[in-house]
Amino acid sequence: MVYMFLANGFEEIEALYTLDLLRRASVEALTVGITGKTAEGSHGIPVVCDITAEQLPFNDEFDMIILPGGMPGSANLDSSDTVDKYIKLASDNGKLICAICAAPYILGKRGLLTGKKATCFPSFEKYLDGAEIVDAGVVKDGNIITGRAMGSAHTFALTILEALKGKECAEEMKKTIILK
Repeated sequence: MVYMFLANGFEEIEALYTLDLLRRASVEALTVGITGKTAEGSHGIPVVCDITAEQLPFNDEFDMIILPGGMPGSANLDSSDTVDKYIKLASDNGKLICAICAAPYILGKRGLLTGKKATCFPSFEKYLDGAEIVDAGVVKDGNIITGRAMGSAHTFALTILEALKGKECAEEMKKTIILK
């Protein structure tokens, strides 16, 4: 099970491209509305979430959490008690934690990037406390996957898929997308 946390102001492409790719690969992935059943993206696109934060069971029976970027979406995720609890639960249990664009700052503030390679949207590097900043679209270091921005959503999603279902599955999905 994958939980993607959505809050008002999230970056639509980062969230929906990743979610769509995971579901195409038969990954059980749910959107969790932090700011209600409907979260409005940073460009005014409303998304009806699968469940709300209040409906989310608090246990470690999940494989991964995903934090899309965007502002003020990332700030709204950062201030959520639910997101905070799930980041800690994921970290304590070695679960995969993924964040893109501005959202890696949430992990940096919590000390989860110390000694790890990471990337983020330019100008958010100062919040990645203890991280080795890498000039790349996507970086995987241990159980943490970070992405730079909307333009990295494709690679971010495929990296997540590979971490969950293996390289062969990610390569097969890549073929079905037809990038060229």
